[in-house]
Amino acid sequence: WNVNSIRARFERLAKVLERHSPDVVCLQETKVTDDIFPVAELKDAGYEAAFHGQKTYNGVAILSKKKLLDVAKGFGDGNDEAQARLVGATVGGTKILCAYAPNGQAVGTDKYEYKLSWFKRLRKYLDSLGAADATPLVLCGDFNVAPEDKDVHDPTLWEEQVLCSTKERKALQSVAAYGLTDAFRHLYPDKVQYTWWDYRQLGFPKNHGLRIDHIFVTKPLVAKIEDVLVDRDERKGQGASDHAPVIAVFK
Repeated sequence: WNVNSIRARFERLAKVLERHSPDVVCLQETKVTDDIFPVAELKDAGYEAAFHGQKTYNGVAILSKKKLLDVAKGFGDGNDEAQARLVGATVGGTKILCAYAPNGQAVGTDKYEYKLSWFKRLRKYLDSLGAADATPLVLCGDFNVAPEDKDVHDPTLWEEQVLCSTKERKALQSVAAYGLTDAFRHLYPDKVQYTWWDYRQLGFPKNHGLRIDHIFVTKPLVAKIEDVLVDRDERKGQGASDHAPVIAVFK
């Protein structure tokens, strides 16, 4: 779930944890430095946390009812790590990766090129973890890419725009080619379901959304997927994030 500030949305987060009681939670855009991450409050709610944050921007976190092992922050590839966009941990033998991809601003900009290079780094990072078929792995988060036109409320309006451009879609496909399955599309090949709606122009009431938040899994977990749903209720009301939580249920 892209919470769009864990401090601004903490009460909502606490209610989501109580309502769904998820075993593992991945958060994006926490927008808080590590020294003031709400560790104690989450512990009271029954979760331990691994987090990688920065002031005002970005930030990712994994919450878990079980112990978090092998916590890793960033790509560790010796390149720029100034932006806190990736955190990983192992929970009960499953590798969990929580990612927040760059937005890209606009096609052709420096930020757009940075986004494409970020996806290349993500693919290299996955390759470093070993063969996908042998590793129970979940990669989830806000990828800022709508994979297909059916993930977009108005494909003509969004054609070749940032979040929907061909290069971005191919970059995400390259990441998935590591050996990842889109859990939602695996169960629902044709279903129209969005995860993000712009705050402006009545985006949510009109359901003018995009599906840009995804849960990808490796082969050992594909057969265990029971359901994938979007908690639209959490996008409603005053003070909501512009993203809704995506929830995957496994056997």
